[in-house]
Amino acid sequence: MPMEFAVECKGVIKDFGTGSVRQRVLHGIDWQVPIGATTFLVGPSGCGKTTLISIIAGLLSATEGYVRILDQEITKMRRSRVVRFRADHLGYIFQQFNLLPSLTAVENAAVSLVVQGVTLATAKRQASVLLDRLGMESNKLKYPNQLSGGQQQRVAIARALVHNPKIVISDEPTASLDAETGHEVMELLGQVASGADRAVIVVTHDNRIFPFADYIATMSDGRIESFRKNSA
Repeated sequence: MPMEFAVECKGVIKDFGTGSVRQRVLHGIDWQVPIGATTFLVGPSGCGKTTLISIIAGLLSATEGYVRILDQEITKMRRSRVVRFRADHLGYIFQQFNLLPSLTAVENAAVSLVVQGVTLATAKRQASVLLDRLGMESNKLKYPNQLSGGQQQRVAIARALVHNPKIVISDEPTASLDAETGHEVMELLGQVASGADRAVIVVTHDNRIFPFADYIATMSDGRIESFRKNSA
């Protein structure tokens, strides 16, 4: 029976701190992300969006509840297995880029393939093709400190997509990009989401790209307040 949902969250609670300084950031999230679609997660700063997608990606652990991705319950996996699952199936675009300063743009973009055991030469060739699509033809041999914020963002996007992940999770992917490049990035992400066993989750405040959403979930104060099909 085919999967209905790429991601399922049930009763997800996240607390930070302990004792009298314990703060609850997520308040029992129940959320199902459709397969074969691009889903936007929106809401005011500080409402828990980044915390939620970090738990979905296995970068943070939930205090309570469970997360199932591609029918695999990652909240029950050992840490080493979560890392392997993420490397094999997930692409994550960080808001702060998280590029390695000692690697060139093409080497940074190739990292996800190298982690999977692809040779560096092959990984760099595939990363180079993707960087070309993102308008980085003349900047592939530059280091992160030689790139603008928008150029670093493109490298981060290439790194997340180069290993052809089934799930892409992205935190403000177009924040540092002009409108044209932002639309090109969303078209790339849409191609990922169109697969029968694939999906894209985008956290964004950028209303220029809202037409690219198939579904929109709205968060407020650590809760999913609404979830709807996008009519834009």
